[in-house]
Amino acid sequence: MANEKLWGGRFKEATDRRVEEFTASIRYDMRLLRHDIEGSIAHAKMLGKQGIISNEESEKIVAGLISIREDIEKGDLRFSVSLEDVHMAVESALIERIGEAGGKLHTARSRNDQIALDIRLYLREEAATILQLLAKLNETLLKRAKEEIDTLLPGCTHLQKAQPVLLAHYLLAYREMFHRDSLRMRSCYEGINVMPLGSAALAGTSIPIDRGYVARLLNFPRISKNSMDAVADRDFAAEFLFDTALIMMHLSRFCEDLIIWSTDQFGFIEMADSFTTGSSIMPQKKNPDVAELIRGKSGRVYGNLVSLLTLMKGLPMTYNRDLQEDKEPVFDSVDTVRSCLEIFEGLIGSTVFKKDKMMQDAKTGYAAATDIAEYLVTQGVPFRKAHAIVGRLVGYCIEKDKNFDELSLEEVKMFYEGAKTEIFKYFDVERSVAGKTVSGGTARQAILERIKEIEKEREVS
Repeated sequence: MANEKLWGGRFKEATDRRVEEFTASIRYDMRLLRHDIEGSIAHAKMLGKQGIISNEESEKIVAGLISIREDIEKGDLRFSVSLEDVHMAVESALIERIGEAGGKLHTARSRNDQIALDIRLYLREEAATILQLLAKLNETLLKRAKEEIDTLLPGCTHLQKAQPVLLAHYLLAYREMFHRDSLRMRSCYEGINVMPLGSAALAGTSIPIDRGYVARLLNFPRISKNSMDAVADRDFAAEFLFDTALIMMHLSRFCEDLIIWSTDQFGFIEMADSFTTGSSIMPQKKNPDVAELIRGKSGRVYGNLVSLLTLMKGLPMTYNRDLQEDKEPVFDSVDTVRSCLEIFEGLIGSTVFKKDKMMQDAKTGYAAATDIAEYLVTQGVPFRKAHAIVGRLVGYCIEKDKNFDELSLEEVKMFYEGAKTEIFKYFDVERSVAGKTVSGGTARQAILERIKEIEKEREVS
């Protein structure tokens, strides 16, 4: 026979070698091997249970699949590119090992629903791992927040000093972001956790299979409701890539802050030697390369999302070979996000915060200006007028090269005639922070309340 492919009965000519190489996905989809075998074992058991194949054949297939998995794990089995993909590789090896019974494994299924199953099994596992890494990072951020509950620094907008805040408040702000990432990934997990096997090529099958039984064996709580949608759907993968892109965006923003804070100009932090590198020519350098690489890797994860969305946007119903291109973006994002989460947790856990420098900078830049304006509001001054008064006061300080705490009462009265000695306590940045007791504010009291809420939520979950 000219074509010995498992699907080659209709063809008279052998596949061109260049076509084999061009169309093969086996170079990268072998990552799905364990999941492909897991799904095949469940399918074989169901075929035996339903009497579609004999129990002896079912047991023979299962044993053969297990032996293939063991040989691959030991490195004793390699597959040729001519086998196209992981599904054909496993099936070919199975037929070679157990004979004709191996050819019955593909009864009532297609590679279309088989790959949909494999990638769902894979992403279900990877989503759970990412959730664990996010949980570990959030634990570290909570720990660091508790340690820095009294550390004060200048909060910024537009990268300009704005108002003083507690470092714990800053750290918990990122914890809120990563917590939302966890919520999104949990929701994504639910969307992934749907069993598509039994949809066959696109229309289902006339063979009396038991999809619910397979779903139970594979721990799927639900089965897909439409066979055409099941083989065409990659929404779950796109949602996963979107969620990982947001995780990377949050990591990148955090890294940007740390990179800036590590400069001599800021001097707010000292990254551990174990998470930095040196220069090949400048002996004095200590570079934040880990943070910079995380920041840089966000771009490739964004690109993976765009790649999949672009892939999907023009596909007619149902399965098309274009979908072979869905795997590499997914695999790359999984690898990138996992490594970034793991190494960033170590980076932030080992970073030293320079409390004195942060406090020193918080006291400059007129960071208490808003508090003074709010004080004037309590004295009956309309906010817009109070804003203008304090703005002129800041301008005077800049002109005279003075900080707020260097002003005399007479100088303050030049801008607000009703000024009394008590106004000076509103120039103090520590008092500024302590006054933000509103829920979600930066006061120590408000932060401790939030920490209690987090710990209670953790106990419930």
